[in-house]
Amino acid sequence: MSTNTDSFVDSRDFRRITRAIRFIDAHYREQPRLATIADSAGLSEFHFNRLFRRWAGVTPRQYLAFVTARAARGALDSDTSVLETAYAVGLSGPGRLHDLLVTLDAVTPGELKARGAGLEIRYGFSATPFGTAMIALTARGICHLGFEDRRSERAAPAALAARWERAHLTRSDTDAQRAALEIFGAGDRTEGAPIRLTVRGTNFQLKVWQALLEVGADGPTTYQAVAEAAGAPGAERAVGNAVGANPVAWLIPCHNVLRSDGSLGGYRWGEERKRAMLAWAGGDIILPAPQRGRRPRVARRLSA
Repeated sequence: MSTNTDSFVDSRDFRRITRAIRFIDAHYREQPRLATIADSAGLSEFHFNRLFRRWAGVTPRQYLAFVTARAARGALDSDTSVLETAYAVGLSGPGRLHDLLVTLDAVTPGELKARGAGLEIRYGFSATPFGTAMIALTARGICHLGFEDRRSERAAPAALAARWERAHLTRSDTDAQRAALEIFGAGDRTEGAPIRLTVRGTNFQLKVWQALLEVGADGPTTYQAVAEAAGAPGAERAVGNAVGANPVAWLIPCHNVLRSDGSLGGYRWGEERKRAMLAWAGGDIILPAPQRGRRPRVARRLSA
């Protein structure tokens, strides 16, 4: 169902990259040669090196060095900031999401009660760097972004219709592909209108999603940090449930929430996709989680 675009890597390459990232994470102690890593992705050394660098912004050797440094350094005990660590190992920076100005607009209580009555939603499928995504938009902004495999693509529209049961849904892959290009193909976006989200959720969920925009857009954070930013210290379990209910992947950066020990934790759209997202954003998967009491720096102020 998805189509290709020259503005970001063909989403079919996502599977090759995730295999390579998984291989590096599992075998970094052996310091595998580039040819060995390329073979794990089913590509020649030359083409793999170019693809990985284009996709992640770093070379496979840099990513391997980053993984190795984390293991050797005992990063959780380090006072080095995420940004300083990223530059120290030759990465381009702590993430690409900073360049997108994202605003979060909750549906009104009346709209919530009406369950989408009178609302026009255009949805469709598009290739992205992380596989096929279904993206849904209203006149006010993106209301859904989720990653689908072949088995779930058929069921995804029905799930969207169940969430917005009285809305009028129209399929438009063209609109979805245009939105994907704006989100994933923008590069260093510094100008233009903000990307607007229109979401529905409980008051607590909305507070958590707004907190994710505040503390999660600059790189990895923890459930504890999100809970504190949401005004609910000590409610990490409830925060985890709200994070898992996030209806707009990537833009509300739930993939940046790690466990307090720095490990991945779960992810609604798959652990391998979460690992790949963090690598694509600059290798953050192997950076230390922010220390207790430290708030990650946000490169651009995000508004609600």
